[in-house]
Amino acid sequence: MTNETTKTKKEKEKPETDAGSSRYFESVGRRKTSVARVRLFSKGKLGITVNEKKMEDYFPQPDLRGIVENSLKTMKSLEKFRITIKVSGGGIHSQSEAIAHGIARALVNFNADFRKRLKKAGLLTRDPRAKERRKFGLKKARKAAQWRKR
Repeated sequence: MTNETTKTKKEKEKPETDAGSSRYFESVGRRKTSVARVRLFSKGKLGITVNEKKMEDYFPQPDLRGIVENSLKTMKSLEKFRITIKVSGGGIHSQSEAIAHGIARALVNFNADFRKRLKKAGLLTRDPRAKERRKFGLKKARKAAQWRKR
């Protein structure tokens, strides 16, 4: 099974950066049409950056920040990692859920013992719900023209 998900599960070495030589764990999270590429650094300046912005600037609503931090709070490791995220597609809510999914998968790559607690919290399961496509002859996915007898 050699697809993109198995390649991203391997830990990788990053060349010299501002924080020095640091290992990171990479994963991909998805929700609807949003895709988030997450890198979890064990060293360096702590914090979460989303598309090269601070998380507080990218997600101004506290509930969306809560969704992003949910997996870190579950493992009690909120202040232990530096996380960089590149996210695209979808809306702001589905992007936050895709990021949460990606962070949970990266935490499992970091430590396999985290899997049981994250799975029980439902953070490792990819939410398969997405918008249904529009069908020919209908107005929307299921909405049809009103039927009249006379």
